[in-house]
Amino acid sequence: MSEITQINAAHQSKPQHFSVIIVGGGQAGLSMSYYLQQNNIDHLVVEKNTVTHTWRTQRWDTFCLVTPNWQCDLPGYPYQGDDPNGFMVKDEIIEYLDGFIKMVNAPVLEGVEVKSIKPKKYSGVNNGFDVVTSTGSYTADQVVVASGGYHTPIIPRLAERLPNGIKQIHSEQYKNPQALPEGNVLVVGSGQSGAQIAEDLHLTGRKVFLAVGDSPRCARFYRGKDVVDWLCDMNYYDMPVNEHPLREGVRDNSNHYLTGRDGGRDIDLRKFANEGMELYGRLDGLEAGVLKFAPDLVEKLDEADHVYNRINAGIDKFILENNIDAPPSSAYEAVWKPSAERTNLDVVAEGITTIIWCIGFKPDFSWVDAPVFNGRGNPEHTRGVTPHSGLYFIGLPWLHTWGSGRFSGISRDAHYLAEHIKARQMQSATPKTMVAV
Repeated sequence: MSEITQINAAHQSKPQHFSVIIVGGGQAGLSMSYYLQQNNIDHLVVEKNTVTHTWRTQRWDTFCLVTPNWQCDLPGYPYQGDDPNGFMVKDEIIEYLDGFIKMVNAPVLEGVEVKSIKPKKYSGVNNGFDVVTSTGSYTADQVVVASGGYHTPIIPRLAERLPNGIKQIHSEQYKNPQALPEGNVLVVGSGQSGAQIAEDLHLTGRKVFLAVGDSPRCARFYRGKDVVDWLCDMNYYDMPVNEHPLREGVRDNSNHYLTGRDGGRDIDLRKFANEGMELYGRLDGLEAGVLKFAPDLVEKLDEADHVYNRINAGIDKFILENNIDAPPSSAYEAVWKPSAERTNLDVVAEGITTIIWCIGFKPDFSWVDAPVFNGRGNPEHTRGVTPHSGLYFIGLPWLHTWGSGRFSGISRDAHYLAEHIKARQMQSATPKTMVAV
């Protein structure tokens, strides 16, 4: 039993106080702990499961990074392997995270769920937080929510009306084709997870039906380099959200689909269609056992290819303006086009035995009792600093830059919040004698 756990068990009758409580023990929460330790700020990390558990339990067997290894730059723990331009597979990612966990040595409570966070006030002034967990209560001067934004898997209600014999899982539950029943598979959603899972099934010879969504695509390599390298040279990954053309709207965008598998390559759904994958448009409904799809497959494929070529055109412009010697430019041309839009799919007649829902997650911050959320349930903030003094968020997509929800940008975000926390602590730290019990 750790020292922190012993303290917790011994103080159930009286709240225990910390300067900062961090909710969530993923890379974001551990990064916060790293910088708080650098500033000698006492804190506690509370993790519902085990630290970095999503990487261990919610990834399929062939999962790998979609960004090069050199972008793995957690605080005090940059990638030190011998393949910086490669893409770590699941076991290597876990090994990297295990090293980070050991280096940080954060004060963590594992297997403890935060039930509620409620601000306290004295004479109308914000003065810390009550934090109620599954094992006891705590108080804190400041709180960092590092639980991410992917909480509740999205599965449409029409799933309830599908035949009982069809196995239905969410992308976070998928492990490998062998774990699924024999038969054909319908993958709903073509974001990073959907496209990569569809490819994983397709490569093993499974018949795949794919409902294509709004996600854009991106080249893996272009003009002699990984596209991520080019975008880094172009300072795209340093662009703050307030300077992005879409501003905060970029937070709602789907990630571009591509893969780091087998050294990295494009994912081309048209190529898969040539090889026998059945493509449909957006899933719209279910009538008498027949799934209904919007007649928008052509539109979705064309738009994804447009984004692909637009990114490459931006790289062309950068190469020209900087007089960079690089291989010739090129543009993607469609290798397959649907002869007609297909809007009906009888899952039983087509031998579909499994449906994998890859349509994302929705946030659930209902346990945070503070007036900082918008109409969609997402926190309003500037670089993770909310309007409620002492309450912060980290690890969300585009919290500040593209890398905010990834290994590449989390260090910068954590350092910024730690400095903010330190400044507030120095200016208005709550005396512990004032803690309500």
